[in-house]
Formats: sequence, structure tokens, C-alpha cells
Amino acid sequence: MSELAELHAHSSYSFLDGVVDPEDLVEAAAARGYGALALTDHNGLYGLPRFLEAARRAGVTPIVGAELTVEGSGPRTGAADPPGEHLVVLAASAEGYRALSRTIAAGHMRAHEKGKFVLGLDELAGAMPPRGWYVLAGCRKSPPAQALAREGPGGAERCVRALWERFGEALVLELIDTLDPADAVRNDVLARIGATRGIEVVATQAVHAIDPPTQRAAMVAAAIRARRTLGELDGYLPGAGPPLLRSARAQRARFARFPGVVDAAWELAQRCAFPVELVAPGLPRDVVTTGESDDDALWRLVSERAPRRYGPRHAERVAGAWAQLDHELAVISRLGFAGYFLVVSDIVDFCVREHIYCQGRGSAANSAVCYALGITNVDPVALGLLFERFLSPERDGPPDIDVDIEGRRRGGVVRYVYRRYGRERGGGGAGAGSAPARPVG
Repeated sequence: MSELAELHAHSSYSFLDGVVDPEDLVEAAAARGYGALALTDHNGLYGLPRFLEAARRAGVTPIVGAELTVEGSGPRTGAADPPGEHLVVLAASAEGYRALSRTIAAGHMRAHEKGKFVLGLDELAGAMPPRGWYVLAGCRKSPPAQALAREGPGGAERCVRALWERFGEALVLELIDTLDPADAVRNDVLARIGATRGIEVVATQAVHAIDPPTQRAAMVAAAIRARRTLGELDGYLPGAGPPLLRSARAQRARFARFPGVVDAAWELAQRCAFPVELVAPGLPRDVVTTGESDDDALWRLVSERAPRRYGPRHAERVAGAWAQLDHELAVISRLGFAGYFLVVSDIVDFCVREHIYCQGRGSAANSAVCYALGITNVDPVALGLLFERFLSPERDGPPDIDVDIEGRRRGGVVRYVYRRYGRERGGGGAGAGSAPARPVG
């Protein structure tokens, strides 16, 4: 791979804006000589798992980021040019990733309406961890670009100064050239401001497509998002089509009059590279409020319920059941996951009390503890199932207990989780009938 990075790219997880799946985006970047690529979907990190796996296979350095809407709370659908200004935030550390994730969640929760995102500049600046982020400003919807359109170069400089006061050296100005004449004017102004004020300037592309067919698909997606025909949207679409991922040679040629900005993007990418796979989800800890530890509470609950499944310890109905329970509880305690099992058990207990059909499934069925607690209904001891397929000190990552809940009453379960553990700590499920039980601590 050449020393070339793209720091602003959208996948199909930018709903009705990007149209390229993360895997195809990474494959195109690798084929065109990019050594690093950032995924910066709108107000979300939804495509990150697929992006990271694809980047690992392709040998491309993945950069975690998102393009956030600031100072605007309108929905992105139904408008030719959705309200709000945009800043791209790139995580530069594990803490930066966590802070970005929390900030995105808070922006969605604050909106109280699907499709909206509420985040102020001061809130964004307050959420920034030390040396955890870089904030890119310069696309058409960025605050400096909007100030330039309203007030001219002086307004753009005042806006950049205000951003610098909030973000300091984390602020980076991005130059984007989509072949629109307005881009050249904006880039000239931003490059001059960067040189005058000593602010880092990089070249990006705001990628929405990888080839002519996906450019056409992106135009159709924009029309659907705006609820307009392509003809009605003509004045709002880039004249040369949605930004395309250029080849390395074309990118350097396009920014030849701004020496160093393409190389500066690569240097910034190196500062943003960190091992994302080491960032594990924050599983619940210390959820018991009765004074006993989570380990003691889980041991007590299993001891109370296991006799219904296996009989008492001194007269077990399934040979080896209690020895298996002791083994699993020791592993759970050693790995610090007792709180997680308690939370999942509590959610299942709520379903049982309210006569809501639910069923644990997947690899959790290999756990005698899950069976004893009533989370699953398959006896792994009698069937000789291997617990280590579900949880083991040698395995990488936390346990994953999936619970199917009847679709008509899932909302009541989610509301219970919000009441019991707090809305900011509740994790929702994916799909119509399955909810991964992952309240986040």
C-alpha cells in the first residue's frame, strides 16, 4: 500500500446517502493504493464491525469516525438540503472511540424522535477526551463553509477561530474537491486560514461512491431521502455526481496546488490508528444493591434455582451437574462477568412475571448456569455440551447471551430495562424478534 489515506468516507450505513457496503468500500480503497481508510457515516458507528473485518482482510489501516450533525435537529429525510452543520470526528485512541460512541448515543437520545440528532458545538467540545479525537471541518456543510457562504472569508475565519477555541489542536481543516467550482473557492479560503493560523490542513474526498454505477445509485438515494424526483433535486446534487473514491494518482493531481495536504492526511491517519479490537463493551458491574458482591449474588441465585433443574447437590438427578455449575461459576467470577448474568436473568425473570414469551438461544445453551437460572431450556450437562464454546478464559471477548422475545411485547421489556438500569445504559436488539441482552455499564 502507498502512503495514502482517505479520512472521510460514507458507506451504506449512512442511510439514503451512502450506497456502498463497507466491504466494497475497503476493497476499492485497497485496489487504488490506499493504506488507510476512515469510515465516517452520518451520526452513527453502525458499519464499524463489518468495516474493521474487511480492513483486516485487505491489509488497510482502519480509522474509526463519524460525521456528526451539530447545531441542527431536523430529520435528514424529506428535505433537499437537511438542516444542521457537519463536523467529522475521528477517534485517535480507545478512550476517543468510547467518547465518540457515548456522544453519538446522547445525540440520538436527546432528540426523542427517530431520524433526528441533537448535538451542540459546546456539547461536542465538552465530550472530547484529551488526545482522543481529531475534528475535521471543511465540507460543504461544515460550520466554516456555511459561514463563508453567509458572510464571506471574514465570516469563515471568525468561525474557524471559534472552533479553535473549542477544540484547540484537535481541529483540522479539510479540503474537498468534487469538481464543483464552489469547492475551489472554499479550499482557497480554508488553506489560507490554516496557513495563517497554523492549523493542520488535509485533503479528503467525502466519498459516497466507488464507480459510476454507485454514483448513479447515490443520486437516486439522495432523491429518495429528499422525497423528490431527480429533476427536482438537480440543483442540490454535485454537478459531477456524488464524490468518488479516486485513484492515488488522481487524488494527488487534484490537490497539486496545495502542497503537502495529501501527505498530511496520511500522517493524521497514523495518529488515529489504534487497536480497535481491544475495546471491549462495558458489561454490567456491581449491579447488586443488597450489599453482597455480584459473585455472591449469582452463586446464591444459582444455588436456589439449580435444584429445580438438577435436584439437590447431595442427590443430583443428572450426574456431574453440580460439579459443572461450580466450574462455570468459577470461570464467570474469574472473568468478572457475574453482573452480566444477573442482568440477563433479571430481564428473563421480568418476562416470566409478565407472561411474555422469551427464550435464550445460541451458544448460551451450552451453559449449565444459564439453564439453572431459567435463561435457556436445554440441559447442556445431560446432552454433553461444551461450556467452553460459550465462555472460556482462553477465548477472546465477553459472553453473548441472545434472548428471543415475542415481537408484540418487546417494547414493554425495553421500557423495563430503561426503568431498571437507566435509559443511557440500555442496549436494544437487532431484528424483529431477537434482543441481544447487553445493557451497557
